Amino acid sequence: MNIVDRFLKYVSFHTTSDENTNMTPSTPGQMEFAQYLADELKQIGMTEVSLDRNGYIMATLPANEEGHPVVGFIAHMDTAPDASGKNVQPRIVKAYDGKDIVLNEAENIILETAKYPEILHYQGQDIIVTNGKTLLGADDKAGIAEIVTAIEYLIEHPEIKHGKIRVGFTPDEEIGQGADHFDVQAFGCDFAYTMDGGAVGELEYENFNAAGCKIHIHGTNVHPGSAYHKMVNSMRIGYQLAVMLPRWETPEHTQGYEGFYHLIGMSGTVEETTLSYIIRDHDRARFESRKREMEHLVRKVNREYGEGTAEIEIRDQYYNMREKIEPVMHIIDLAKEAMLAVGVEPKVKPIRGGTDGARLSFEGLPCPNIFAGGENFHSRYEYLPIPSLEAAMKVILEIVKK
Repeated sequence: MNIVDRFLKYVSFHTTSDENTNMTPSTPGQMEFAQYLADELKQIGMTEVSLDRNGYIMATLPANEEGHPVVGFIAHMDTAPDASGKNVQPRIVKAYDGKDIVLNEAENIILETAKYPEILHYQGQDIIVTNGKTLLGADDKAGIAEIVTAIEYLIEHPEIKHGKIRVGFTPDEEIGQGADHFDVQAFGCDFAYTMDGGAVGELEYENFNAAGCKIHIHGTNVHPGSAYHKMVNSMRIGYQLAVMLPRWETPEHTQGYEGFYHLIGMSGTVEETTLSYIIRDHDRARFESRKREMEHLVRKVNREYGEGTAEIEIRDQYYNMREKIEPVMHIIDLAKEAMLAVGVEPKVKPIRGGTDGARLSFEGLPCPNIFAGGENFHSRYEYLPIPSLEAAMKVILEIVKK
């Protein structure tokens, strides 16, 4: 199967993850997809194919030449809950002409070049887009398609000499749980790469330190006609707390190495309100300071409204992998050389996010991140230039050769 057809098949699986189910994988569609992938890996000729009860896949392509390190390639099966991943209907825009792309004429959903000027870099290329109602799923089904296609090519071309190669596919990366049950020792690699970056050329070994934060606020409901000095409106307290955070330290006002507080969910009634945040910063000290600030605001609310009015839960999700990659920078040099060999200019940049590789690096598996090729991830405006998809697959082959 060619790489485009493989990718289009993969996005037909509904694999949106859900942090509220307390299951692994968090949604049944991920296990359905995992079973399909495990069967496919066996069919193309991989060995030691395993699928555990948590939805983690591992497989081996044995070495055909001795003396090489064991290298791994990893991608995740879930898609982000930020946009619907159900009933994805991709289409290919042939030889993109540089104009706005009408994704859905009936609902007037348009991929506008004024809002997304990066797409102009791909004029003349075939581009896979959505119908404007869902995300596409290139994050990270493009990565899976690249890995599987590269392995299939190596199996079909035994004249290409290589060491042992391991493949790993994980669930629930998008909700920060992708490495929760990943057995690094069983994977058995000297180093690995996640194929989970964005635009062509991206190579990343710095990422955010990340935490999830939930604030629960308890109020008191009384009939509004007799509420004087009795009602405590938890929603108003939640709003008050939210606006105490620095206005400009949000995703829409930060870039590069700048961190942020991001309100990702708010629900409530007069009696009970929950605020859900993610906290991000590349610098570990500033990251810890941000967590302390959230705790300070909760204490401030409790001083004003009474102890126990607000409760906070903070859970670290992953840390900046840079400190684990710097001692083995030859694996970054290897990826750069592989990109240059296939005509791709490496773009080393910090990830304003995280990957499974960040946590795996702290568990003893150095694991930087290579581009998967898509743009506008987590959005109905997501798209994937086909040459970028093909280039990432070629980079995998070059890493193996080198």
